[in-house]
Amino acid sequence: MAPDSTKKRKRDGESAAAKPKKKVVVNAPASTTTVSSLLQPKTCPPVIATTAGIQLPDGLTFHSYQRKSDAKKKSGLSINKPLLLHSAEHRTLDYTAKEEDANHLNHFLGVYDPKTGKMEVIQAKKMVVRGTVRAKQASAASMGEKTAKQTMMERRTDLGQTFGTKKAKKAIQDNVMNALSPVKKSGDNTPMKVDDATRAMLDAVGEVTSTMATREELQAVVDEAKPVPKANLDAEEIQDVYDPEAIIGANVLSLVPVREWQEKVRQGENVQLPSRYVAARLNNVASNESDNTRLRVLRYLLFVILFYRISKPGRQRGMRQVPTREKLKEQLSPAPEAVIESIRRKFSDAGQMRKFHIDLLLTHCCAFACIVDNFDVDTQQLRDDLRLDQKTMNQYFYEIGARVRTSKKQEGAVTMARLALPLEFPKQRHIAPRRK
Repeated sequence: MAPDSTKKRKRDGESAAAKPKKKVVVNAPASTTTVSSLLQPKTCPPVIATTAGIQLPDGLTFHSYQRKSDAKKKSGLSINKPLLLHSAEHRTLDYTAKEEDANHLNHFLGVYDPKTGKMEVIQAKKMVVRGTVRAKQASAASMGEKTAKQTMMERRTDLGQTFGTKKAKKAIQDNVMNALSPVKKSGDNTPMKVDDATRAMLDAVGEVTSTMATREELQAVVDEAKPVPKANLDAEEIQDVYDPEAIIGANVLSLVPVREWQEKVRQGENVQLPSRYVAARLNNVASNESDNTRLRVLRYLLFVILFYRISKPGRQRGMRQVPTREKLKEQLSPAPEAVIESIRRKFSDAGQMRKFHIDLLLTHCCAFACIVDNFDVDTQQLRDDLRLDQKTMNQYFYEIGARVRTSKKQEGAVTMARLALPLEFPKQRHIAPRRK
């Protein structure tokens, strides 16, 4: 069979392996690359940004934000400081770039010089750009125009949610949850419609506040709970404000012994008393036989002062320990047992005088002194008997509605407490709420 004439025959001595290959001669770079330097940015690090399912428009400008405390620090590298990029140039979208690398990997950019074969490496930040719709911030009529810039409060909220501490973020969240929608839109006088949820909440608030006590009612409750003698605020005469039979008890007051004092004063005998206040007024009060009530109040005051002085400080601060009944009977002699028991029950509880009982006893002493001295009291001797300083003594007179004045005389300063209508009680303090 003859060979195919259409097939070309190779030349003698020519093989496929000997066929030369054509190559283009170029200026090839060095076969190895050397890292010349590793740069750490001090002010503004480069950013490697990726987009999460969106396409960024061309020419978009981002503004950078950083914590105020971090921006003031001169020391430290900027690569270690949190950074936020934000852009509001798009007509409907806001773009925000944040660091979301949970693995805390370091990222670097390399600048390669093909002539020298050297590469400069600089550390960069890896950030993710996300877009959010600005539909709630812009009205339908202005969707085709550029939206107004965020208010300062909105910016602070955004930055607080991004860079704030856990406590700051919780405070921002509480403010947002407790905030009510404004009645009017910003820059518009058209009132907004109140939805059902807001209307129901306002109705509930109205029902609760309608039953709240007024300031006068609260003041009355506070005055009622104060450790002070019961005052007749409807009295038209000052002697009817603190009636001895009302604040002591008519039965107890009638049992207070006074005949012994009256006889000794009538005979001109000296009466030894452990109270300077009572001793200075005994002759004057006991000589008026037509006014036994003041004399009974004076001796009852002596029993109360002795009851306070024989009590001892307790284990707990601000408390006093009351002696036993036998000790009280011995120290308060010749007080009848009914009078001693009345004092013990009124100014103590289970053998203890708490702060309430102490204040109640001292304010009663002030009221008794006003009755004895015709409602104008020199407080020095009573202060010495009760072993109080002048400021504390004045405060107890204030609590029963008295006015305190200090005058200077040749023998020194004299402090007088006067009880007159209308009474002036200390007002309830209203503490301003703490600013958040």
